[in-house]
Amino acid sequence: MPELTIGEVAKRAGVHVETLRYYERRGLIEEPPRTSSNYRMYPPESARRVRFIKRAQELGFSLKEIAGLLSLRAAPKAHCGGVRRRAEAKLDDIDEKMRDLRRMKKALSGLVVQCSGLGPISECPILEAIDEGAAE
Repeated sequence: MPELTIGEVAKRAGVHVETLRYYERRGLIEEPPRTSSNYRMYPPESARRVRFIKRAQELGFSLKEIAGLLSLRAAPKAHCGGVRRRAEAKLDDIDEKMRDLRRMKKALSGLVVQCSGLGPISECPILEAIDEGAAE
């Protein structure tokens, strides 16, 4: 298969050209060779790699974590257990974030109940509570 321009890879992967450039800077995809006209020419599998990166991001993995997944994928002696451990760690992170979000929702809901929305801004119980928390 012939090599692809940056625009073709971006289109096949469903991302913007700047996303590809960013992934190159972060080392997630290799900077491809350039033509004599200075065009980047990517191997056809680049679009698949970018789609992998985007899907992993959708699952909550950071770019640093994705780099680790990609390195495992490229290691011929690596085992699936390494990927599983990383996925389990990500699940633990998600659970913690969900607990934090529930706490935040409960606190904010309590503040909303206290505010009628009718008084002057100088007496807003929501702003007062936030200010008291910031003073600690």
